[in-house]
Amino acid sequence: MLLKVDQLKKEFADKIVFEDVTFSVSPGDRIGIIGVNGTGKSTLLHILAGQETPDAGELQHPNDYRIRLLSQSTDYPEDQTVMQVLLSGNTPTINALRHYEVARLALEQDPANETLLTRFISAQTEIDAANAWDTESRLKMILNKLGITNLEATIGSLSGGQRKRVGLAEALLDEADLLLLDEPTNELDAETITWLESQIKEYRGAILLITHDRYFLNRVTNHMMEIANGTAYFYVGNYESFLEKRAERRERTASMEEKRQNILRRELAWLRRGAKARTTKQKARIQRVDALQELSYEEDEAALEVQVGSTRLGKKVIEAVDVSQQFGDRTLFNDFSWLFGRKERYGIVGRNGSGKSTLLSILAKRLEPTSGEVIHGETVKVGFYGQFAEFSHPNRRVIEEVERIAQVITTLDGQEITASQMLEQFLFKPEAQYKPIGKLSGGEKRRLKLLTILMDEPNVLFLDEPTNDLDTETLSVLEDYLDSFPGTVITVSHDRYFLDRVVNRLLAFENGEIVSYYGQYTDYLEQRELPSVIEAPIVKDVPTVEAPPAETPKKLSYQEQLDWKTIESQIEEAELQAESLEQQLASSGSDLGQVNDLYQQIEQAKAKIDQLMEYWTYLSEKVEAYENYKN
Repeated sequence: MLLKVDQLKKEFADKIVFEDVTFSVSPGDRIGIIGVNGTGKSTLLHILAGQETPDAGELQHPNDYRIRLLSQSTDYPEDQTVMQVLLSGNTPTINALRHYEVARLALEQDPANETLLTRFISAQTEIDAANAWDTESRLKMILNKLGITNLEATIGSLSGGQRKRVGLAEALLDEADLLLLDEPTNELDAETITWLESQIKEYRGAILLITHDRYFLNRVTNHMMEIANGTAYFYVGNYESFLEKRAERRERTASMEEKRQNILRRELAWLRRGAKARTTKQKARIQRVDALQELSYEEDEAALEVQVGSTRLGKKVIEAVDVSQQFGDRTLFNDFSWLFGRKERYGIVGRNGSGKSTLLSILAKRLEPTSGEVIHGETVKVGFYGQFAEFSHPNRRVIEEVERIAQVITTLDGQEITASQMLEQFLFKPEAQYKPIGKLSGGEKRRLKLLTILMDEPNVLFLDEPTNDLDTETLSVLEDYLDSFPGTVITVSHDRYFLDRVVNRLLAFENGEIVSYYGQYTDYLEQRELPSVIEAPIVKDVPTVEAPPAETPKKLSYQEQLDWKTIESQIEEAELQAESLEQQLASSGSDLGQVNDLYQQIEQAKAKIDQLMEYWTYLSEKVEAYENYKN
């Protein structure tokens, strides 16, 4: 057991966040934590990391136990470089790498200095002793996958997304006994998220993580923790298993509550008939009724509801005509033209930095394009839900922010409800409605921002990374609402589940062009991966594999006989080449261009090995089938 948490409790001035939370963490655990925003998920991680103090309960773990927390926002000194941050850990391998990097840079400045040369040789010896060359190779691989190219850039010069990726690289490199991840997939593109899944599966220690990405949860977790009503519920299995088991638990709870109500009705009926004497037995019955009235198996689980109406939308929605966008010498896209219709659902996808959010802002007329124009229909009323829940008056109370838009609104079914009732439908209890906005959690601010946008009754919704910081329950309700939304939806998202659930057409940034695809995002990924397998240069070096005949086995063709004689030596040669490239990567410097080139060569070498092995399997099966047929 790595960690034991016993009867943990945390409360703030106005409410108990959670209490009596008890669980343990063992090696190999991958625990996903879910719950409605504001239930204390991030607070729990900060307590486990020792950054916050619980009001009750205790944590038990071995003395040499190491823990690492990746928060939603990083807090590095602004003047530190990326490399300094990545080598700031306190493990033997990181220490050795840090000493080596310092010695190498010093020697580069003064190559003739014998003292510096001695120090450099000593640093190399330290790396050998700590077996840190593998760590250096892993560091370079992580940086390459996360798109971190400039190791000398200061933290102050990086965007929020870049800082998050530096923090993720540092956390993965640290290899702590317990890794705590708070929304690790935020601001990562789909390819990087897929890579991160593999890293989490291979991670040496245990992991607790909070994420809204349901595909990610399903693929990496083996336990789930749900925080609801101040209590933690635990489930064995991944997210899909959790949904099934939670439904079963709620059914059992409902059955127990029904049984309690039936017993209470019978006891009350007996008492109301009028017992003959106030005997001890009669008093016991009265006490039993009192206890039954106080007891309840009902779970106070509020469900978010979205009943906001929308303004009527005419036939003409949005038309983009020869839209181009440049920033300095860089062109994001050229001559993009498209006609967006009513009730259409578009997803804009692509790698980070390709221009997705820029295109969304241009289509919403929040940003002027370099050339071309965007034309909105006369009836278009835009609702823009951005990546950041920014409020101009953080001291304003929650209900004041909503009443500023409307004190009464009309729902989709024609009913009128007050601003306070609307807030309750968005899971803001009456006492929370009078909190200053600045006191809300990140997820609560996102939920409030979504409410204020929908209350304005838009008929064209622009959503820029709408799943960031929203809990899975809220996302499910939002997805249901978008199903029935009578207007047009255009969204930028890296959340694969959300895209599969909501959109039916994609605008994909590919090699500087915007390409249209029909269908779900998963279909698009499969279509996109297929050409890369067929067109990979390594395939040309390996003969095409034909399916073995279904009837009489045939002997190898003349070409196959030649290949059969050399295939094993080809495999051995390919494996030696891959090993050589990995050694070059381990000994390479901080030249990211060279690192990326070597990494690509390694990937190609491994793919070639796979192709050769598949061909060897085909030939060997064919040889064996023919020999068996002859005998």
